[in-house]
Amino acid sequence: MSNNPTIRRATADDLDSLVRLEQRTFDYSRISRRNFRRLMQSPSAHFWVVIEQQNVIAYAVALSRSNSRYWRVYSLAVDMHHRGRGLARAMLEHVIIEAKKAQCRGLSLEVKSDNRAAIALYQHYHFETIDLLPGYYDDGTDGLKMRVTFGLENH
Repeated sequence: MSNNPTIRRATADDLDSLVRLEQRTFDYSRISRRNFRRLMQSPSAHFWVVIEQQNVIAYAVALSRSNSRYWRVYSLAVDMHHRGRGLARAMLEHVIIEAKKAQCRGLSLEVKSDNRAAIALYQHYHFETIDLLPGYYDDGTDGLKMRVTFGLENH
């Protein structure tokens, strides 16, 4: 894959591959097949994948609400065998671009407090920690609520 991975909207044909990726990537708070399908069908969910050799190797889901100008990055995952290729960065940049096109004011997300790589990525894109979420994840780990407001970041 080149430095510019092909990112496209998720489809029902991706379900099996998404479930496998989710199982390999997370040992907590996994998205089920049923919830992946629901997200694909929801008008408030923005769901993209990167495909390689007919398998999903990364995905990102952002949620919008009619009463908010912020999208919530609900989940972002990269297959462990494809890490280090810039896929998380590419997916996050894609979400940022799409949110800006939709005239969002910014993005928010939750991340495990011990996920240093993800936190560093988000900080690179000017996300700031706005809250500590004690015991947020079902394995008991604390979460961090992070947010970026567009137009205020230094580019």
